Amino acid sequence: MTTADASWSVDELAEVDDEPKGPVGKAFRLSAADSLSLGNALCGFLAVCVLAYSAISQLQANQAFEPEPRYFATAIVLLLIGATCDLFDGLVARRFRASAMGAELDNLADVISFGFAPAFMVVIWAAFSPEGLPLWLVLCAAGSVLTAGVVRLARFACVKTKSGDFMGLPIPMGAMSVVSIVLLFRPSPVALAGIFAVAWLMVSRIEYPKPKGQLAAIVLGWIMINVACLTVWAAWPEGGDTLIKVGASMQIALVTAIPLRMLMFKRAQRKERRAVG
Repeated sequence: MTTADASWSVDELAEVDDEPKGPVGKAFRLSAADSLSLGNALCGFLAVCVLAYSAISQLQANQAFEPEPRYFATAIVLLLIGATCDLFDGLVARRFRASAMGAELDNLADVISFGFAPAFMVVIWAAFSPEGLPLWLVLCAAGSVLTAGVVRLARFACVKTKSGDFMGLPIPMGAMSVVSIVLLFRPSPVALAGIFAVAWLMVSRIEYPKPKGQLAAIVLGWIMINVACLTVWAAWPEGGDTLIKVGASMQIALVTAIPLRMLMFKRAQRKERRAVG
C-alpha cells in the first residue's frame, strides 16, 4: 500500500467515526410540541413583518412615520399567540412525546418571538419618534433586549436552580414587559431606562417561580385577557385604550413586584439566621 492510500484510509476511517450513531431518522421527525414551537417562531416573524410594513408603507407615501395602533396591536396579538404556543409546547411534550430537536427548536423560536421581535418593536417605536432620541441610544436599548434574551436562553439550557424556578426573568415575560413599556409611554430616556432594566432582570440571578398547576392556569388566563383587550383596542382604539393601559400596567407591576418580594424574603431569612446565631 502506498503512502497516499494509507493517508486516504485514515481519513476515511475518521469520517466513519464522526458519523452520528443511533436512530438518526427520528431526529427529523417533528412532534406535536415541535409544531407549537414552529408556530411560536412564525408568530414572531409575522409580528416583525407587520411592524416593518407599517413603517415602509408610510415612508413610501412620503409621510412622517407615526406608529399606528392597529399595526402595533396586530404585532402584539401575534406575540401573545406565540407566548401561548410557548406555554403549551412543554406541556404537550411532557404529555405525549418530545423529539430530539424539541429543546433546540423551543430556544430558537423564543429568540425570534421574544428576543428579536420586541427589539425590533423598540426600534420602530423610538427611532422614528419626534422626540429626537439619539439613534445609538435606541439601538443600544433594542440590542440589550435581544442580547439579554439570547444569554437568558443559553443560561436556562445550562444552569438549573435548586428550587427548580427560573433564574432571571423568563424571556416571554421580558418581551411582554418591553411591549408594555412601548404601549404605556412615549419614547424618552426614562422609558429606555425601563427597557434596560427589563434586559437586566432577564440576566439577573433573581428567581421567578415556574407556572405550574393553578399558576399556569392564571398565566394562560392573563394571556387570553390581554389578547381580548388588544383585539378591542385594535377594533375600537378610543374605548380600548384604557383596557390596554390597565393590562400593560399590571404586567409591569407583576415583573417589578417579584424581585421586591424576593429581596424582602432574603432579608427576612438573614434576620432569622442572625437571631439563631
